Amino acid sequence: MKFPVPHDVKAKTIPGTEGWERMYPYQYQFVTDDPVRNQYEKETFWFYDGLHYPEPLYPFDTIWDEAWYLALSQYNNRIFQVPPVRGVDHRIINGYVYISPVPVKDPEEVGRRVPNFMERAGFYFKNWDALEAKWKKKMEATIRELEALDIPRLPELEDMSVVTEALGESKGFHLIKAYDDLINLGIKCWQYHFEFLNLGYAAYVFFLDFTQKLFPNIPLQRVTQMISGIDVIMYQSDEELKKLARKAIELGVVEAVTFSKEWTEVEQALQKLPKGKEWLAALERVRNPWFHISTGTGWYHHDRSWNDNMNVPLSGIQTYVEKVQKGLSIERPMQKVRDERDRITAEYRALIDKPEDRKQFDELLGCAKTVFPYVENHLFYVEHWFHSIFWNKMREVAAIMKEHGMIADIEDIWYLRRDEIKQALWDVVTAWATGVTPRGTKTWPAEIEWRKGVMQKFREWKAPPAIGTAPEVIQEPFTIVLWGVTNKSLADWAAVQEVKDPATITELKGFAGSPGVTKGRARVCRTVDEIRQLQEGEILVAPTTSPSWAPAFAKIGACVTDVGGVMSHAAIVCREYGMPAVVGTGHATKIIKTGMMLRVDGSTGGVSIAR
Repeated sequence: MKFPVPHDVKAKTIPGTEGWERMYPYQYQFVTDDPVRNQYEKETFWFYDGLHYPEPLYPFDTIWDEAWYLALSQYNNRIFQVPPVRGVDHRIINGYVYISPVPVKDPEEVGRRVPNFMERAGFYFKNWDALEAKWKKKMEATIRELEALDIPRLPELEDMSVVTEALGESKGFHLIKAYDDLINLGIKCWQYHFEFLNLGYAAYVFFLDFTQKLFPNIPLQRVTQMISGIDVIMYQSDEELKKLARKAIELGVVEAVTFSKEWTEVEQALQKLPKGKEWLAALERVRNPWFHISTGTGWYHHDRSWNDNMNVPLSGIQTYVEKVQKGLSIERPMQKVRDERDRITAEYRALIDKPEDRKQFDELLGCAKTVFPYVENHLFYVEHWFHSIFWNKMREVAAIMKEHGMIADIEDIWYLRRDEIKQALWDVVTAWATGVTPRGTKTWPAEIEWRKGVMQKFREWKAPPAIGTAPEVIQEPFTIVLWGVTNKSLADWAAVQEVKDPATITELKGFAGSPGVTKGRARVCRTVDEIRQLQEGEILVAPTTSPSWAPAFAKIGACVTDVGGVMSHAAIVCREYGMPAVVGTGHATKIIKTGMMLRVDGSTGGVSIAR
């Protein structure tokens, strides 16, 4: 398989975007002026991280990529010292993030790292429950600190208390400090994000590796099924919608809850009814924290939360009301999934001859089951609860910049890097202190308009799925189970790319994410608004999925995604709902159109398209 040279791809600048590199941190650029770094980049295999970034990154939104660039790599390489891999290197081309796991190539060094990993990771595995409880306290304290953070406006004249209490500090100083505190809380949150995450995946990979040695032909999917059927906090927001649906029926306010798709109209109708007010009070009790859930992945500022867009949870409640009234179950088939999990586990365990192998099988499976909930739970605390509040705190910063003429609209702030915002705030506070006009009133509006045009051109560009030198064999476990990047998947993606007329493609291949076979009409969804158009029994086709789309899983017959491996969110959720999923197809949303008839085989990873 041949992939483009990264520097060649970068050199083909999209007309009108010349100079786009200044929108991102300098270390993200592929370089030509440093021979050593240039050679390393050419010899390295880079793949597009569409799992996290299905669209180009806004300059400010790069903050989370910088945060996990540091956090994942430090835990892998400097804290737990995972033996075969150091961390993940990052680059950006035309707003799209490319990543590459950094392997430990020297077998002797791998061996030297093993004792450190066993001691350090072993401590976490042995004390997992106590340490995870401590983690929740740290995360919740960080969220409370974020909620309490005040972003001060700049007054015409400071309050008299500054004089009478001899405070010795101005609102200008506190605005700069508040911005620093806001950014630092975001980075700290992501330090916690990865404290357990790599170990959660590692426990699964250890169990997978051991099981595949015992049973060389075992499907990857069978291994994932052995750790399914575990309840996690990430599903709680969806459970709250189900409770509210049942309560609407119980209180007799269904008509008021379902007559409109607009929350403001529904709320007004409910306020006029005594039982309606009771239902609204029940909803209000669960909004914090359960509606602090992003309508997307939470990685982009425009992924507003349910609390910001109440039409989204309303749509989910209405879906569940309709199902309950029809006498249909709205529960996840937990017992069915667990029964199948236990059957598969017992079946394979009975085939193990040696008692010592059986003992290790039990221990590794037990560890994987213990640590697995964190893999999904951390999403709620970080990408959803924390991020939902964080984005709105940044909007408070933007409101001040708009007030002082630095930006024309609050949403313009996302076109600036976080260090540029810091610089612009210094411009604002020094100009405020001095009584002059900030220079940035002439600098930033024009730059932002240019960047808006650049971002639009980036969206129209087709990012290659991979660039650089592909390894003979991709072995890095996280790359395989989370991103779904293997030699086979790359070959499948390349084969599709080489087809001149996409309309002739009748089959796509991906990972067998969740077992089962189903047929149905496709519904291609990239946003939460498109998710609301889903009809009963349709097959969801998406770049990736979001936990906030959970009500959709009560409607659909199967799921197909562009990116992701067997441990991606789409694969995990579909296994919990007992429905077929094919993930990591590479091109599903580009090839499949809404209304096409599909046959999804979640047991083999095949998607057939009826033309």
